[in-house]
Amino acid sequence: MKKALVVMACVAALAGCVRPTDRGQQYVDGRFESILTPVSQVVSESPRDFSLFNDQLAEVTANSPSLVAEHQAVYQRLQAWLDAGGEIEALADYGLGVNQMAGGDDFGNVMFTGYFSPVIEMRHQPDALFRYPVYAKPPCDEDCPDRAAIYDGALDGLGLELGYSASLIDNFIMEVQGSGFVHFGDNDQLEYFAYGGKNGHPYVSIGKVLIESGEVPREKMSLKAIEDWVAAHDEEEVRDLLEQNPSFVFFTPKAADPVSGTAGIPLKAGASVAADRRYLPMGSVLLAEVPQLDEQGNWTGEHVLKLLMALDTGGAVKENHLDLYHGMGSEAGEQAGHYKHFGRVWKLDALAPPMVSQP
Repeated sequence: MKKALVVMACVAALAGCVRPTDRGQQYVDGRFESILTPVSQVVSESPRDFSLFNDQLAEVTANSPSLVAEHQAVYQRLQAWLDAGGEIEALADYGLGVNQMAGGDDFGNVMFTGYFSPVIEMRHQPDALFRYPVYAKPPCDEDCPDRAAIYDGALDGLGLELGYSASLIDNFIMEVQGSGFVHFGDNDQLEYFAYGGKNGHPYVSIGKVLIESGEVPREKMSLKAIEDWVAAHDEEEVRDLLEQNPSFVFFTPKAADPVSGTAGIPLKAGASVAADRRYLPMGSVLLAEVPQLDEQGNWTGEHVLKLLMALDTGGAVKENHLDLYHGMGSEAGEQAGHYKHFGRVWKLDALAPPMVSQP
């Protein structure tokens, strides 16, 4: 699934700049020389809230024997640690090692963005209002049309239309999220549109385009800011903006089952993240200081220590960047759209048993 309609700042530049703290990037734990670095222990004064983790772990256990087998030692030791009170000073006592993520600045500041599952009103046949199609993937590989060509009708007549919405930006947001729920008002049917592939063209953030063109201040950029800009401009201007991103996502309709990530596991809001599987394989457990935001999307000055699971991926989620799943619907979308803040993250691993000396 593709995730996160939020704009990453140039995080790597933080190391050489004045270190702002308005988005929680206050850590100075490095300098780390690799994305994951073994550390002897976790030091955190943030309040703990591990309440969502067991429900997410239960979904893994029920749906993926292969992930359970791959991470069995970590899951078992973690459960014993939690049952004993979950004191972070005691992780090593339960055979759990920690590797801290370097963050984009190599000082431990890991970028958190957010994603969600939209719900879009659609119709099976187009009319004067519901006229913006969502497509299944065409039979193309390297020669798929770009967004502008698709908007110009490059896929017309191929029978790929899955439905029609009343909003071009709603379709675009579902593309960026990588999936979404669709309600067909003509027969009161709810479907889940899963990620069905993309056209192979590079992804360009329209949030970045709006910032660089001076349309939205960088510090105000969020999903809501993009939606507000769209509401204030005509269809031609909106289309011109969207066409700055040549990448296009296609979908596969499914029954309205729970939202699942790349790992095939139903996702729990606030307990799962999309991550770069090169460093955080699916099923990995993370201990994270998650930044807390107010209703306006401002950092409150606090973090909460949580247990998260890497169960999803995304084209824009690379290296020191995590995308936190917020749930389904417009409220979740507003919350997710505010996230472009920083926290600390540790990957939990099973320590090797001590070598037994031979007599």
